[in-house]
Amino acid sequence: MSDLLNIYIQALDSANSGIIITDNTQQDNPIIYCNKAFENITGYDHDQIIGHNCRFLQAQDRSQDERFIIKSCIEEGKDCRVEIRNYKKNGKLFWNELYISPVKNEKGEITHFIGVQNDVTSRKKAEYELREEKSSIEKKILERTKELVESEAFLSSIIQTVRESLLVLDSNYKVLSANNHFLNSFKVSKEETVGKLLFELGNHQWDIETLKELLTNILPTNNPVIDYEVEHVFPHIGKKIMLLNAYRIEFEGQYKDRILIAIEDITEKKETDRRKDDFLSIASHELKTPLTTIKGLIQILQRMVPPESSEKFENTLDKVSVYVDRLNDLISDLLDTSKIQSGNIELHKEEFNIDSAVAETIDNLSVAAPNHTITFNGKTNAVIMGDELQISQVLNNLISNAIKYSPGSDKVEVYISKVGNFVKVSVRDYGMGISDQDKTKIFDRFFRVRDIQKKFPGLGIGLYISHEIIANHNGTLWVESEIGEGSTFSFTLPILKS
Repeated sequence: MSDLLNIYIQALDSANSGIIITDNTQQDNPIIYCNKAFENITGYDHDQIIGHNCRFLQAQDRSQDERFIIKSCIEEGKDCRVEIRNYKKNGKLFWNELYISPVKNEKGEITHFIGVQNDVTSRKKAEYELREEKSSIEKKILERTKELVESEAFLSSIIQTVRESLLVLDSNYKVLSANNHFLNSFKVSKEETVGKLLFELGNHQWDIETLKELLTNILPTNNPVIDYEVEHVFPHIGKKIMLLNAYRIEFEGQYKDRILIAIEDITEKKETDRRKDDFLSIASHELKTPLTTIKGLIQILQRMVPPESSEKFENTLDKVSVYVDRLNDLISDLLDTSKIQSGNIELHKEEFNIDSAVAETIDNLSVAAPNHTITFNGKTNAVIMGDELQISQVLNNLISNAIKYSPGSDKVEVYISKVGNFVKVSVRDYGMGISDQDKTKIFDRFFRVRDIQKKFPGLGIGLYISHEIIANHNGTLWVESEIGEGSTFSFTLPILKS
C-alpha cells in the first residue's frame, strides 16, 4: 500500500496542473498537500503553503464574487469551477481556473477538498485583446500614441524631481535618462551618462557583478526586483551600500521595453543601524549585571522582612520585585534582538513533545492572567526537534499580545493541528484587529501600529523575535486579521516524528 501511495504522489507531482488537498475536519480548512506544479504556478515554496487557507492567494483582492461562490460550494459540499484572480509570491497577478471537489468518507462526511488549478492568464489576455480589437483601430492607435507621448513626458518630469537616483534603460541596458539626483550623487555629468551602456559608465565603475546578475538574469523574467542590496566601492566617492528596485516596463511601438531602476543610498542608514545595534548590545549587557544584583538583594530583603513590618511595606517590596522582573524581561528581549541582528542567537535543539510544551505554556499564562480564559484545542502527538524554551517564548508572546490588545474581550483560543509534515499552532483573539497596511510590517523590528502605541506601552520587538525564532526552526509565522474582528497568529514547525 505504501508503494502504491508513493506512485500516486509521484503522479500528482508530475501533473502540469496545480493540485492541493485541504483538510475539512480542521479549523479553517488548511492546505495539507500541494504538488510541484502548484508551487511553480504560485511562486511559493512548499513550506510557505502548508497550513494556509487557499484564500491567501487572493491577497487583498477580496471583493471578487468568485470568493463567495467558492465559500458557498465548500459549505454545501458541492463541486465548483471558477476563474479567479490570484497573486504570486512576488505580487504578480495571474488568472486561475480552479476546480474544487469534496472527498467523502464511508459515512458520507466531507473530510477533504481537492483543488485543481491551471494558469489561464494567457487565455484571459488573448480574450481581452480580442475584445479590444472590435473597437475602432484607428481611434485606438491615435489615443494610444497620445497617451504614450504624454506618459513619456510625465515620467521624465517625475524622474527629474524625485529625491532618489533614477535611471531609465533600454532593453540593451543603454541609459536613456538619468535624473539630477543620480548625476550629483555619483559625481558624473549627463554627457558621460546618457546614451552609454550602464556597465561602461565612467571608468567602468558600474561594472558590478551583482548588478549584472540583477539585470541580465532576473529582469528578463518580467518579475520586479524589490530591495536588492548592492555594496560597491566607487572611485572618488568611496564605498556605497545601495538598495535597488528595478521594473521592466513594456510599451508598444517606439517605447517598447524600458527598464526603470531606483537607487537608494543606504550607506549612512546601515552605519546608523550598526551603531544602534552596538549600543543596544552594550547597554543591555551593562544593565543586566546590576539588575541581577538588585534582584538578588530584593530576594534577600523579602526573606528578612521583620515580623512587625506593615502590610504596606511587604506589598511595596513585592511590587518592586515585579517591576524588576519586567525590566529584566525587557532587557532580555533587547539582548535577543541584538543576538539576532549579529547572527549569534543560540539554538539548543532537543526532541520534545509540542502538545505538552504548548499546554504547559498555557497553564503558566492562565495563572498569570486569571481574568482571561485561554482555551486549548487539538492534538498532534508530534515530536519536534528544536529549542523548547524558545518555542515557549514565541507562544508566550503571542498569547500575551492577544490578552494585551483585546481590552474588550476575556477569551483567547489556542489551536494545534497536524498539516502535512508540519505542526500548526494558532492563537486567536477577539480584539481590535490589524489593518492590511500594518500587517505587512508587523514583524519588523521596532515597528508598532500607530493607534496601538498611543494606548499600550512597548518597544515593538516581541513579534520580530518570534518571527526570527520560528524562521530559525525552518517554520513560518504569519497573521490573519480584520479591523474590529480580532487577529489569528499562526506558525508551523516541521515534525520530527509522530
